[in-house]
Amino acid sequence: MKQTFALLLFATALAATPFARAQLLPQAAAPGQGGTGQDQSLDRVVAVVEEDVILQSELDQAVAAVQQQYAQHPEQLPPIDVLRRQVLDRLILMKLQLQRADDQGVHVSDQDVDQAVAAVAQQNKMSPDQLRAAVEQSGQSFAAFRQQLHDQLVVQRLHQSVVRDSVSVTDSEVDNLLNSPSYKAGEVHLAHIEISIPSGASASDIQAAAAKAKAALDAIKGGMDFNAAAIRYSDAPDALEGGDLGWRRMDEIPPAFVDTIAGMKPGDVSPALRGPTGFHILKLVGQRQPGKQIVTEFHARHILIKPSQLLSPQQAEQKARDLYNRIVNKHASFADLAKQDSDDDTTANEGGDMGWFQQDAWGSAIGQQIAGLKDGQVSQPFQTAEGWHLLQRLGERQSDVTEKAARDQARQAIGNRKADQAYDDYLRQLRSSSYVKILVPALADPDSADAKASP
Repeated sequence: MKQTFALLLFATALAATPFARAQLLPQAAAPGQGGTGQDQSLDRVVAVVEEDVILQSELDQAVAAVQQQYAQHPEQLPPIDVLRRQVLDRLILMKLQLQRADDQGVHVSDQDVDQAVAAVAQQNKMSPDQLRAAVEQSGQSFAAFRQQLHDQLVVQRLHQSVVRDSVSVTDSEVDNLLNSPSYKAGEVHLAHIEISIPSGASASDIQAAAAKAKAALDAIKGGMDFNAAAIRYSDAPDALEGGDLGWRRMDEIPPAFVDTIAGMKPGDVSPALRGPTGFHILKLVGQRQPGKQIVTEFHARHILIKPSQLLSPQQAEQKARDLYNRIVNKHASFADLAKQDSDDDTTANEGGDMGWFQQDAWGSAIGQQIAGLKDGQVSQPFQTAEGWHLLQRLGERQSDVTEKAARDQARQAIGNRKADQAYDDYLRQLRSSSYVKILVPALADPDSADAKASP
């Protein structure tokens, strides 16, 4: 049976914004790399995107990938002409982002792609070799699969470069958010339908969007599943995922929609709400209150012996073992030896004291060691990429980190919201200022100039 693999979205910098985000298509073979096997001599250009083009084969393969994803529920997909327009819009946006990234010198190495492949394999509970075999068994090119991961990483780095200098969060903003009713309201699970309005929209554009939003609401009231309605009617990049936004804190939601959501119960669907980018229909899937966050913390001392030009790896290991023997035989204290011999600049002057920390705060290798020790016990020397380590566990406790976690989450929520808005504005400006010509009128928006032009 053919499989569709989830392409991992990397890093919180590319965290999804509730109402406008750039996502990738389900994987589709690149032109000439597997897929339909069409005769490329019969291929045609369906859209010109700046100095690049989108071929019919690219569009067909991407549409086929979406249809494969919904093979068990084809009734959830919109009519084929609407689906083709949706997919083409996403291909155009991807081309534009990749072009802009190239102009700005954004590059991704083969090693970065290898790590991405390993992450997708792990997500699907496979080894990289098993992932390759499964992709090829599904009839797709593994080279095309790697290319899409490459493009995804490029877009992530473009996103980071766009928002890096435009987003900052102050302590006062964090304080205000923590004291706001929206933050105290907890989290909500949302789905949405977006009926977009183009930049500089005319009265007729707005009227057409309002009519489409009404048609979507009527379909939902008539019994259509909300996710199916999102696939059929939504213009958002996540439409083909059913518009599911997952769990969001109330403070992460645009303020214009908070009051509406606050008055809804799970299962309720909002009326069409006018926002800066168009009309939005929201469904409240669920809600929950945050609880206390209690974590286990450890207190320990640390000695690091690094190999150097004067100390070979073998000598570094031997030195670590000599220190271990001096400590366990009580010829010297751990703290004294840490001050004398440790190469860890952050702890040596404190006698190796690492303070209180959560298990993996100093890395998984140290985390595994500390969890296996008893209070007062010293670890056998163990090696990491840094060198040879000794740990002495001093204590363990349960700590309430609710307040700290709340501040961290609030800061991240504000940053994400600002970053999402900044990148959404960037994409809208990029799309409106770029040369895009759709050569097949049936693939253009019905109200656009391209659609009204003759073939």
